[in-house]
Amino acid sequence: QVQLVESGGGSVQAGGSLRLSCAASGYTLSSNWLGWFRQAPGKAREAVAGIYGPSGATLYADSVKGRFTSSRDNAKNTMYLEMNSLKPEDTAMYYCAAKLVFGGRWSEPSHYQYWGQGTQVTVSS
Repeated sequence: QVQLVESGGGSVQAGGSLRLSCAASGYTLSSNWLGWFRQAPGKAREAVAGIYGPSGATLYADSVKGRFTSSRDNAKNTMYLEMNSLKPEDTAMYYCAAKLVFGGRWSEPSHYQYWGQGTQVTVSS
């Protein structure tokens, strides 16, 4: 059984930093695409960052480029999202996700088969 468990969310002031973690079990993070997504109330889920598991190559949404960094530790089977210079508009529930099936866009939520439960990030001005 695949489980993705996020942690590290919280409340910070604008300009602050947070580091999210996503620990995987029953799934090897180096096997396929991984993603970080977020969803604010009343809005669609949107891609934040993607990691190609076999190589570690990363992609980012324009809104977070230069501020967020995604990585994964194969030995710990854990992925991370380092978030710096946080803005109030970054406030959302953040989810990690993993693909079982190759193909599709890294930024499309429906192309991911496994999801974590989410962790809340709140940024105050």
